[in-house]
Amino acid sequence: MSSSIQHTVAFRLQHPAGSDAERDFLTAALALAGIPGVQEFRQLRQVSPKSDFTFSFSMRFDDDDSYRAYNEHPVHVAFVRDRWQAEVADFSELDFVALD
Repeated sequence: MSSSIQHTVAFRLQHPAGSDAERDFLTAALALAGIPGVQEFRQLRQVSPKSDFTFSFSMRFDDDDSYRAYNEHPVHVAFVRDRWQAEVADFSELDFVALD
């Protein structure tokens, strides 16, 4: 039985806070929300001093197949290759399923 997957990446950009480059990266990332299977896409800003990560992207997938399709989708692959790898200084990826 397949469960819904909550996919989250917390990250820190190489760009200065509030810069045009930071805004451009976040705007470009909105394309990920349009990939089939992505639900509840959110961009979040960190407000706690307990973490060095400054942003998070969060989204939900109905099942393993939709999550796999997202990872292999050309828009995701291009974003990771062209933007993420060059502009993200550090990140943590978390994928959760419900316990019940």
